[in-house]
Amino acid sequence: MKRRVGLMGGTFDPVHVGHLVAAERAIEAGGLDEVRFMPTFRPPHKSSRLGGTPEERREMVELAIQDNPRFRLETIELDRGGVSYAVETAAALSAREPDREFVWIVGGDMVLYLPQWHRIEDVAAQVTFLGLTRPGYPVAIEQLPPYLRTRVTLADMPALDVSSTDIRERRERGLSIRYVVTEPVRRYIEERGLYVHADEHR
Repeated sequence: MKRRVGLMGGTFDPVHVGHLVAAERAIEAGGLDEVRFMPTFRPPHKSSRLGGTPEERREMVELAIQDNPRFRLETIELDRGGVSYAVETAAALSAREPDREFVWIVGGDMVLYLPQWHRIEDVAAQVTFLGLTRPGYPVAIEQLPPYLRTRVTLADMPALDVSSTDIRERRERGLSIRYVVTEPVRRYIEERGLYVHADEHR
């Protein structure tokens, strides 16, 4: 039987406890053997300006997941550089590891947006999707095209009101980020002076 590998992509700028809880929930709900945290080099839907460099974001992920043997770092998009498209990543991973079954983990709010992904039919031919839904925000999966509907599974995600944007804003305002990121990540951010007067820091 193929090992089921979850893929959690994102800028992770910075990685926070919400990402970790989501990955743990995905393992439980999706019957996954592991989850790979996959920092993007430059996502197609966001500005090219990030708070942390690709290397800093990779190092923060490594620090955040170091104590969970079922969490791994996947650097395929960082190594490739440029804009990251799921279709390229899915094809490359499937070719590199044909003995793995890849499950792309997305937030519940992203599920109905999947048909707008670049070459989504090719992506769906390579991977399945696990959508993590928040309490009170049901997802009408029947609205998806038939070819995609059968490739998506939904699972409940605990409500955690934490985001990378909020963490960066708290740093800019001189507020604490303790407990919303792991302690090693918090120390890394503070030692590097990340997200404080970003224009001057870079």
